[in-house]
Amino acid sequence: MKLSKEALGLKDRIKTEYGIVDEGGLLLLQTAFEAFDMMRKAQRIINKDGLTFKDRFYQVKTHPLCNVVRDARAQFLQALKQLNLDIEPLKGIGRPGS
Repeated sequence: MKLSKEALGLKDRIKTEYGIVDEGGLLLLQTAFEAFDMMRKAQRIINKDGLTFKDRFYQVKTHPLCNVVRDARAQFLQALKQLNLDIEPLKGIGRPGS
C-alpha cells in the first residue's frame, strides 16, 4: 500500500531515530503507517460529514467511520508498541531491545 506524504515522513523519521533496519521491524513500521493513513483518511471524511447523521427514521447515529478511526488507531499504537517505540529513543544506540 502506498503511504501518504505525512505517513512517509513520520515513518522515515522514526526509522532513522530508532535505527530500524531489520526486516521484521520495517514490516511492523509499514503496517503501523498503513493503519495511520487509514485513520487519517477516515478522520478527514468524518470532519467533512460530521460525527453523527440521521437515519431514515430520523434517529441520530454515529458515523460508521468512527469505528474505522478507533480500530486503525489501535492497530497503529499496537504496532509501535511491538517495536518498543512507546518509550523515548536512546540517542545513538538504535532501537531499544525488548
